[in-house]
Amino acid sequence: MTAFDTVIRHGTVVTASDTYQADVAIKDGRIGAIGAAITDAAEIVDASGLLVLPGGIDSHVHISQPSGPGIVMADDFESATRAAAFGGNTFVMPYCLQAKGQPLREALKDYHALAQQACYIDHSFHLIIADPSEAVLGQELPALVADGYTSLKIFMTYQDLALSDFQILGVLDVARETGALVQIHAENYDAIRFLTDKLERAGQIAPYFHGRSRPIPVEREATHRAISLAELIDVPIVIVHVSNREAMEEIRRAQMRGLTIVGETCPQYLLLTEEDMQGLNMEGAKYVCSPPPRDKVSQQACWEGLQRGVFALFSSDHCPFRYDDEEGKLTPKGRTSFRWVPNGIPGVETRLPILFSEGVSKGRISLNQFVALTATNHAKTYGLKGKGSIAIGYDADIALWDPTKTAKISQAGLHHGSDYTPYEGIEITGWPVATMLRGRFVVRDRKLVGAKGDGRYVTRGKPGA
Repeated sequence: MTAFDTVIRHGTVVTASDTYQADVAIKDGRIGAIGAAITDAAEIVDASGLLVLPGGIDSHVHISQPSGPGIVMADDFESATRAAAFGGNTFVMPYCLQAKGQPLREALKDYHALAQQACYIDHSFHLIIADPSEAVLGQELPALVADGYTSLKIFMTYQDLALSDFQILGVLDVARETGALVQIHAENYDAIRFLTDKLERAGQIAPYFHGRSRPIPVEREATHRAISLAELIDVPIVIVHVSNREAMEEIRRAQMRGLTIVGETCPQYLLLTEEDMQGLNMEGAKYVCSPPPRDKVSQQACWEGLQRGVFALFSSDHCPFRYDDEEGKLTPKGRTSFRWVPNGIPGVETRLPILFSEGVSKGRISLNQFVALTATNHAKTYGLKGKGSIAIGYDADIALWDPTKTAKISQAGLHHGSDYTPYEGIEITGWPVATMLRGRFVVRDRKLVGAKGDGRYVTRGKPGA
């Protein structure tokens, strides 16, 4: 009998802190040994010329989420986790959305049913709190946090989702008492409503004006207010999908004052601009997301946030809709105003290649920063034990990367449920060529070899521990 099930040989192992040549041995789904010349295994995988990285953890994705009357999200759990695996990911964290008046456990039961036996990779849920009633805050939420649902998301914008400052304080207070971590979508809802109404009265209804309805001050003000509310309660928070310097600097100032404020940014804020929403007819709808893409100056600011550690997390905010579909971006109401264009873009499969190519290959960030931003920090932030690094005893969630492989991003080569990618034609250097989940290949030589149901739901511990 061999000592190990699999050994990955001759690769370059990269963690958030170290880069070194070593063999990685796997036993019963976990990393059993790291060293030189390990050969006692049932299977030897030759990783010569490849990087051995922790599988990506995308802690901000939207899958099979209700999106309004007549609108259908393009990805279910099968297609989204398949695409994630091809992008070098082994873990995703989508959102279980509470409807107004809905008990949280009922929402979770329904969402678990969608994911059960459908996932190619592991997953865990954040809870979206849309109705922080006394019962939710006093009974349901504390019980669920104790059961391992240890992260929440709240919104400062969107009809039926936006919470008042009073409600936000109530959620943050429960988070402090229970040890949960709260993500905040920081945009000022009243300002957006005011600007949207004004733009529509002026006949400025094309997708391009989505960006004009939520300019940088809308995000900056809400970011400052979210931080202030968190400081009042004395609780950590995550500010998600930051798009510009002003909001980034609000987070940096708070961090310098000793507050635990975690920042996150996304690929769209590194590569896209508001001009992409200028497309003829409804082409601009392909790029509508919130916060919207900004400008080249804001892109540079987001890179600085990644380089300086203001942003600890790099997520996709994968929120896919089909373009050529009346249940997607071309919904008839969307032609009457940008207000009704489904909000979000696909990106779970392209997140890691984009950051590797634009960051590592172009010298903006190191390999170790790449691993921290895409895997290790996500595991630490959200209480994922035994995930996010290459270490003995950890789950053998591994992505093998060819750092020299070049290609163009193309919808034809992607695996999500959407019918387009906003990153069409972008040249990439560095691609994942294989993905392993708990020691078994999900993708090998860019071919799907895993099965639906291989992915498990993972209960998490205390965030930040």
